Amino acid sequence: MLKRLSFKNVLCATAILTAFGAFQSCDSNSTIGSSIVADGVQITVDTTFTLTGHSADNHAVRSRTITQLVGNIDAEGYGTLSSSIVTQFMPALGLDTVGITSAEIDSMKLQMLYQFDGFTGDSIAPMGIRVYPLTRDLPSPIYSDFDPSGYYDPNDCIGQTVYSTSWDNTSSAEVQYKTRQIEVDLPLSLGKRLFDAYNANPSSFANPEQFSRNVFKGLYIDSFYGSGRIVRIDKTLMNLYYHRTTKVEGTSRDTTINYVGSYFAVTPEIITNNNIRLNLDPKVKTMVQQGKTVIAAPAGLDAEITFPAREIKAAYLAGIGKDLGVINTLSMAISAQAIENEYSFEPPQYLLMVLKKDRDSFFAENKITDDLTSFYAQYDSTTGTYTFGALRDYIINLIEKDEITDDDITFVLTPVSLQVESSGNSYWGTSSSTVTAITPYISGPRMCTIDYSKTKIRLTYSKQTLDASH
Repeated sequence: MLKRLSFKNVLCATAILTAFGAFQSCDSNSTIGSSIVADGVQITVDTTFTLTGHSADNHAVRSRTITQLVGNIDAEGYGTLSSSIVTQFMPALGLDTVGITSAEIDSMKLQMLYQFDGFTGDSIAPMGIRVYPLTRDLPSPIYSDFDPSGYYDPNDCIGQTVYSTSWDNTSSAEVQYKTRQIEVDLPLSLGKRLFDAYNANPSSFANPEQFSRNVFKGLYIDSFYGSGRIVRIDKTLMNLYYHRTTKVEGTSRDTTINYVGSYFAVTPEIITNNNIRLNLDPKVKTMVQQGKTVIAAPAGLDAEITFPAREIKAAYLAGIGKDLGVINTLSMAISAQAIENEYSFEPPQYLLMVLKKDRDSFFAENKITDDLTSFYAQYDSTTGTYTFGALRDYIINLIEKDEITDDDITFVLTPVSLQVESSGNSYWGTSSSTVTAITPYISGPRMCTIDYSKTKIRLTYSKQTLDASH
């Protein structure tokens, strides 16, 4: 659809200069102002452009997050998803050693915390996890298709538990903090060994590299029983439980005080990875084979799209001819619909649109979108669209290029998670939000299909016709 709105003789020379920024401002001695007479401003809205694309495998996701997934689920209309975990731990810089020896170490537990709604699937079904110590240093970088075989001994399980995510037996503390936990008893010998290692050489706890290399390489955590649920773990700790015995002041009696030290945690500084396997439902595979573009997460399918920048450039240059033109806006509203499935998995909340050639470096270098080569959009469930509204600088750069290459117009649409920091002024009642991190989405099942026929690309530009006669 092509629209033109024409306004004749409505701008003075100074307004022309401001709107287009193409001429130097003039004073009373300048001859430029007198030689430029506004003849007309024409605003064009062009929506005739078409987006094309297809699904592309994305089984190797670099998660760049401390969120961990464990469990497995089989959902009709989506597929079978399973995830295990390999993880290092950040040690505390100091342990409580005053009056404590390894004899006072009572137990050690693995604690995995998740929100009340931090799971997908059956809340009641019992499921079990097993824990193994890592025997080798984890590689870096590490991706979601990582195979933990050879990094642990399958005959050396050091802890296991069976759990559910139902409300039954929920503690008052869990209700208060809206957080549930999966707890696994670890060997007492492990707790004593880590405590003794600190006493012998506190510097080995100075950073995660030394700790992993010289003291404890980490854990492999996997499901061994049950199915039907994926749990999203927000915080993982290894807690050391110990006691101290002292004299009651003024008496000959002893008193024992129990302590817990959360000395080992999963933090952004360490290596942790979700080993994700997604086998899509045959119905979804058929959709892709038939030419439909499906996006499935985590570690499933992205969309590879060809943006019509060449056509936009040609239309713009033809539209302004030899006159002065300005790109006002360029936006794209991508139509996306949910795919019917057993658990009603929704479309991803956010999509990153990044040049295909820059995709890997974007995540590897922890980049934020620049509105030149990378953009993000949030899903609007009311309109069923992802709207990328800040494409103006991108197309201006391409218009200025002599040649637009395939690398300039081939993008990937991939699900992401955003980390947002908010700030505000309580006195003025103002607030603002800043995106501080963009990471591949791995928090649970999501899927949608792209409808190119309903996707709208909207170019708005202005043309100024000038009369150069004196």
